[in-house]
Amino acid sequence: MGITFVLALIMQILDVTILNVALATLGREFGVDAAALQWVLTGYMISLAVFIPSSGWIADRYGSKRTFQLAVVIFTLASVLCGVSGSLWMLVAARVLQGVGGGMLVPVGQAMLYRAFPPHERAKAGAVLAIPVTIAPMLGPVLGGFLVEYASWRWIFFINVPVGALALLCAVLFLREEPRRAPGPFDLPGFVLAGAGLATLLYGLEQGAQLGWTQPQVWLSLVAAVALISGLIRRELTTRAPMLDLRLLTDRLFGTGNLLLLCQTGAMFGILFLVPLYLQNLRGVPAFTAGLVLMPQAVVMLLTTQVISRVYGRVGPKRLILAGFSVQVLIGVGLQFQGTDTSLWLLVPLLAVQGVAMGLLMTPVQTATFARISSTAMGQATSMFNVSRQVATAFGTAVVATVLVALSGASTVEPAGPGHAPLSAYHGAFLVSVLFATAGLLLGLRVRDSDAAASLDRAATPAGGSRSSGTVR
Repeated sequence: MGITFVLALIMQILDVTILNVALATLGREFGVDAAALQWVLTGYMISLAVFIPSSGWIADRYGSKRTFQLAVVIFTLASVLCGVSGSLWMLVAARVLQGVGGGMLVPVGQAMLYRAFPPHERAKAGAVLAIPVTIAPMLGPVLGGFLVEYASWRWIFFINVPVGALALLCAVLFLREEPRRAPGPFDLPGFVLAGAGLATLLYGLEQGAQLGWTQPQVWLSLVAAVALISGLIRRELTTRAPMLDLRLLTDRLFGTGNLLLLCQTGAMFGILFLVPLYLQNLRGVPAFTAGLVLMPQAVVMLLTTQVISRVYGRVGPKRLILAGFSVQVLIGVGLQFQGTDTSLWLLVPLLAVQGVAMGLLMTPVQTATFARISSTAMGQATSMFNVSRQVATAFGTAVVATVLVALSGASTVEPAGPGHAPLSAYHGAFLVSVLFATAGLLLGLRVRDSDAAASLDRAATPAGGSRSSGTVR
């Protein structure tokens, strides 16, 4: 199961990170401006938003293995269509189809992965998840730059084909179909409200960060998102077979875990988003060198995650989460001392410690969040967790970009945009990660190891109280 999900997730994450490098080339290839080119990213994002909420119901209805295989096939075939696209709008349509596969791929695979491990061994699942989450972003920009420069932009999509084929083969050979449960009738109103609400919210956050929050399409999107999500909440709390079982959020640990994910993602993106801009635009560091500066961070995160997965059961999530956010605060403060001519050899170890913080947080947050979720509710829970991840990523990036633009007087956050942003603007934007991490620290105090007892070693006594055997169904 592990290798199958790792391959599929590497393909999905690599596709996102590798594409960013090729956007300028695509603009020249199709003769379009940045506004039109943005739909290559936005179309995929909206498609993800529509299909992530429904992935749990689809898997429960048609089987997790079958749904996962279908998602891999759709994503791989859509990659072929992207590679052979002869126009921008054919590429956008193929990207939308990719989003259909990607929207089912991660939540369904994650649910299968957590079901494959008993609760007290799910920290091992976190160690498995760390592999693609670390490797793909590290390789994406380097591989994308190489393919665009020495082959063709089409190969940034064709490269998904062998990975997808191998993932499909592993799925056929190694995955076992899980017992299906009756998910109830398809919640069409919930599907429409969830997809439209999440899509308009993500679009509004993305456009707000790029164009400014007073633009009509931005605030109209956000107003529409509020209305749609309000309708979704009313619908899902009153129907007997909801598309998204929002009642799961009433469990203290699962609800807190989703909020911790927002803080973790916001703090992380406060650095991952800004450091490349700081290096390339302010200091004139080449893209390849910037990638090398960031690489030790990914390596350290991967190593830390493997260690944490082994000690989580004895230490418990609370202390690890508090330690992770504390280190994150220190990193944000340390970045305040980076100047325009500070040696990169001083930045590299600082970012490596950032990898420690990311490793301290990833496994405990995810493992504790699902500690009380029953196997039957896992599909619904992973769907909601991935909805939270998409919103957290968009929100964190939007906040950081808005602060950078506000402090620099720039009009855009595109890589070529805030090149003249002063150092003080970057220092102010780096402080956003401190705010997110501080919020995470406060939320981490709400975590009780006793609530996550099912995910701890059987022989371990959790700190903060006695074991609780309850599960959320």
